[in-house]
This record gives sequence, structure tokens and C-alpha cells, in this order.
Amino acid sequence: MMNGREGTTMATSFSGMTRRRVATLTSVFAASLLLAACAGTPADTPSAGAESSSDFCERNKAAGTITYISGYGYSASAAQLEVFLAEELGYFDDLCLDVEINASGANGQQLVASGQAQFTALGSASDVMLAAANSKNLTAVATYGTTPPFSIFGNEKLDSLKDLEGGSLGYFINLTPIASAMLDEAGVDTSKVEMVKMTNYDPTVVVRDQVNAIVGYASNQPQALKAAGEPFVEFLPSEFGVKGTYNVMETNSKWLAENREVAADFMRATLKALDFCLTEDDKCIDMIAELAEKNGQGAAFPREQLARTWAVESEWIRTSEGGNPGVQTAEMWEPEYALVKKYGDVKDLPAIADMMDTDLVADLYDGDTLTWPSE
Repeated sequence: MMNGREGTTMATSFSGMTRRRVATLTSVFAASLLLAACAGTPADTPSAGAESSSDFCERNKAAGTITYISGYGYSASAAQLEVFLAEELGYFDDLCLDVEINASGANGQQLVASGQAQFTALGSASDVMLAAANSKNLTAVATYGTTPPFSIFGNEKLDSLKDLEGGSLGYFINLTPIASAMLDEAGVDTSKVEMVKMTNYDPTVVVRDQVNAIVGYASNQPQALKAAGEPFVEFLPSEFGVKGTYNVMETNSKWLAENREVAADFMRATLKALDFCLTEDDKCIDMIAELAEKNGQGAAFPREQLARTWAVESEWIRTSEGGNPGVQTAEMWEPEYALVKKYGDVKDLPAIADMMDTDLVADLYDGDTLTWPSE
């Protein structure tokens, strides 16, 4: 996935912002707007039709611009991919939502917490928890899976994580509580492991033995090594009984309280796009790859990489213990909460209930069906 999450995982900086109807910042963005407008809406896109002038439409228009900060550019990851696709498929338009998408992948949590943006994506519940002690204005509204996205991958000479003693382990931003728990469960004396903060995302450094192993994303760097036929080993959290979560959508708490129905419609549109991506994988990947290319991120997100990432992460969504996509419960977070308390070095960790809203997304479903305005 290398679904770098702003602030606590593998976020990095890109330039690029797409926004409907209002051209901002640079001519590159203006060009992308023109291309998107020319593309039109697919024929199978549902429409709110006569309801576009109803109360929900007026309410959503009155809310003004909703700004979303991508956690990691045009990554094919839940809480990111479907936001871009909701824009392209016209779902935001159907619900009369004015959505601005910032694909820079930087400072998402800070911008949302300060009210300069309304939504952003993070890699796991532990990312939310690690930031929660420093910000009281963030609420998680959706969790997309119960598979931790992290893995430890390394040189093929490693028979076990214990072999890292006397060697080196690379990490991005922080070690993550999930990785710390894996090392602990494997009986690794971390005082005997050199911890190296990585400066780039090239996974071949483990093949060349520049570092013995890296804490990365199971859907990204290891998949790149597999595709290249490089020899390596990978250790997954499940092998050590370590549980966690995959991807979280977070919003500004104050804005949510004042615009709850608008927030619900934003999530409704993105979840409909997520369903499109789960059922029309190839079309979805074609669209996000084209967007990345148009907006100057094609080299960072080539189609083959996006396809590999989505092949893994879509299964995390399908097999989630949470049920309908995006629906979250306190129980889903409890294993990771315990890990953050033990390994996260966080003082005054808020209660789970204070960090999440379990009803917003759950209420969008009628049984297993996402509700949508009638045509």
C-alpha cells in the first residue's frame, strides 16, 4: 500500500490539487479540471434526479466547500481511492456536494484539526490514537478493515525476526505499535537492533542488505519485490497473533457536529464509489491511474503499482470483521488500543468512544445495501 498516512506513518509531499468548478493555484490544476469536465459522467452513474432541488441538496450546497486531504497522493487505498472516484463518477454532484481534493498528502491531520479541511485518511486506528492526545478536534467516522496493513520484510537470509539482533531495521516516521508488538512477540531484544529512519521508499535496500529489514506496507513494497522477482522474506502481524485495523477516515469534530447530515452524504458518495471499485476493479484502477498521470503523479503511482496495491487492500476490505465497508465499532479498535497503550508512549490516551463515531456510516446502510436518493 505504501499508503503513507499523514503525521504518523508514511506520508510524503506531492504537489497537486483537484477541485470542481473553481480553478486554483496553478495552470496544471486548471488543466486537470478541464480534462475531468470533458470526461463526463459514466452512463451507469446513478443520479439524484428530481431530488437535486430537495432539502438535502439545499443543505449540502449551503455547507460550502468540503476539503479532503489525501493521505498519500493517488494511492489505490480505501479512504483515498474512492474519494477521487466519487468525484470522477459524479457522485458528489448527485448529492450537491462541493468537494475540493488536495492530493499533496501532507499535513492532513493538522489541516483537519484546525478546520482548514474537513476529511483526511490515515493508515490505521493506531495512527488516530497516536495523534489523539495532541488534538481534541478529530473524529474517526469510518474504518475499512480488520487487517493491519503493516509487515516487516527483509533480506532472505533472515530465518526469523530474532535474527535482527545484531542487525538493522528500517522504519518510516515511527516504528508503529503493530511492529513493536511483532518484535516483542518474536522475543526480539530491540536494544540489540539498530533502528534506521528511512529516507526513501526503495524496497530493494533489503535485497542489497543495506538494512536487514524494513517496517513497511504489505500491499506495496513487498508486492513490488515480488513483481520484480527479488528474493526476500516477509513477516505479517497475523503470524504473531497481532491484531489491528486497516485505514480510517477522519473528520473535524466541530464541523461534524454542525454538519452531520452533510458529512453523512460525503461518506455516502465515497462508499458508493468504493463499491464501484470493489466490483469494477480494472475500470477503477484505470481511472485513478489516469488521474495520477494528469496531475503529475504518474511516476509515483504507475498503473501496475496501483493494481498490485488494490489487489491486496480490496481483500482486506472484503474480509473485514466489521461487516459493511466503512462501518466501525469500538471492538474493532480494542486490540490496537491495547498496543498503543503498551508501545505508543502516549500520555492521556482518550477512551475509544471519544475518538470515533460508530453511527454515521452504519446508519447509511439498510441491511447490506448502501442507501441512495431515488432517481
